[in-house]
Order: sequence, then C-alpha cells, then structure tokens
Amino acid sequence: MSTSCPTWLVRSPEDLGRAVAGVRHTRGLTQQQLSELADVERTYLSRLEAGATAILLERALRCLRRMGAEVTVTLPGDLHDGAKD
Repeated sequence: MSTSCPTWLVRSPEDLGRAVAGVRHTRGLTQQQLSELADVERTYLSRLEAGATAILLERALRCLRRMGAEVTVTLPGDLHDGAKD
C-alpha cells in the first residue's frame, strides 16, 4: 500500500514560504513552536512564510531553474522528532 507524501514545487520565495507553512501546519506546529525548534525569530519565520526572503534565495532558485533543475519539498510521513537539519 503506497502512501503519498505532500510535495511542494519551489520556484520562488513565495513557493518556499508556502512549503514551510504547509509542513508546519501538517506537523501541527505554531509559528512560535517552529521558531523555537529552528532557533529563528518568529518574525523571521512569518516573513519567510510570506515569501519575503533574502534576494540570495531568489537568485539561487533562478540559477537552478536556468539549469533545468526542479526544486521540491517533500514531507515524508515517517519523520521523527529527532530528525537532523
């Protein structure tokens, strides 16, 4: 029996933000909880989820797209709390 994993195609900072928010919601975490787990400010996480990230990310995604790469975020169903970064 195959279980499908949620997947987000990332082509822009906004897409990455939606992926972060989607994974966070799937895991049942608030922004505050995730910010503490990831050791980032909650306001930064809020901006990340809104797609307002640094230009570095936009440039990295553009380079990958121009080379024909597809960036996806896949949420495996069996991820455990002790997962590494």
